[in-house]
Amino acid sequence: MASSSSDDFSVVVLASDLGIDARPFLSKQPAGSPSEIAEEDGGDDWHDCSQDLSHDEDFSDLEFLQFFRLQGSDKAGNRIFRIVGKYFPAPVVSGERLRKYVFHKICSELSEGPFSIVYMHSTVQKEDNSPGISILRWIYEDLPVEIKERLQLVYFVHPGIRSRLVFATLGRLFLSGGLYWKIKYVSRLQYLWDDIKRGEIEIPDFVQEHDDILEHRPLTDYGIEPDPFYLTEVPNTAYPFGRYEDRWATREYAS
Repeated sequence: MASSSSDDFSVVVLASDLGIDARPFLSKQPAGSPSEIAEEDGGDDWHDCSQDLSHDEDFSDLEFLQFFRLQGSDKAGNRIFRIVGKYFPAPVVSGERLRKYVFHKICSELSEGPFSIVYMHSTVQKEDNSPGISILRWIYEDLPVEIKERLQLVYFVHPGIRSRLVFATLGRLFLSGGLYWKIKYVSRLQYLWDDIKRGEIEIPDFVQEHDDILEHRPLTDYGIEPDPFYLTEVPNTAYPFGRYEDRWATREYAS
C-alpha cells in the first residue's frame, strides 16, 4: 500500500443554496496564522480603537458644532460625554461618518475608565437632528466589548412622550439588553443633579428655558397640553451648512 503523501487533500462539499462564503474553505491557512490563534483563544473577534481611527480624517466641522463633548464626571466618578441632540445636523452627516467620529472621540479623549452619557433631547426634531434608532443601534453594536462594558449609564434628558413610547414599544427590539437597561430618563434638570453635581457639565440656555416651560406647563411632557410657542418644534439654524438654512427658514412654526 502506498504511503500517504504530504500533499494530501480534503474535499468539502457545500450546498449552493446555503448562502455560505466558500472562500475560507478554499484558502489554506499556514500553521500559527492569526485565524488559528484566534480559534485556540476561544474564537473571540478582538479589535481595538486603532484600527477604527482614520488619522487623516478631519472632524473639525463636527468639533465646531460641539454636540459631543467630554465634560466633567458624575457623582459615581464616571467621566461624562455630553451630547446635545439639537446641535447635530442629521441631514448632512452620514451614519458612517458619525460612527467614525464617535470612535475617534472615545478612543482619543477617554481611552480607559468608566464613563456615562448625558443626552439632551430638548427641542430635537426627528428630520433635522436625529440620525435614527437603527443607526444608533449599529454604532453601539459596533463598539468593542471593552467600551460597551465601560459605559455605565445614559441620562436621557427631556425625553418627551414620543421618545418614551418609541423606547417602550421598540426599545427592546432595536437596542441590545446591555444598552436598554442603562438608559435613565430625566424629565427635569433638577433630577439630573441627584447624580451629577451642578457645574460639572454645561447646560445650553435653550435647554434651561425648555426645562422652565415644562416646569410651568407639565402636561406638555405628555402631549396633553400643546406648546403655544412651538419650542419643541423649532430647530437650530446656526449650523454652517448654507443649503439647509433656506429650507429651515421657510418652515411655518407658528399658526
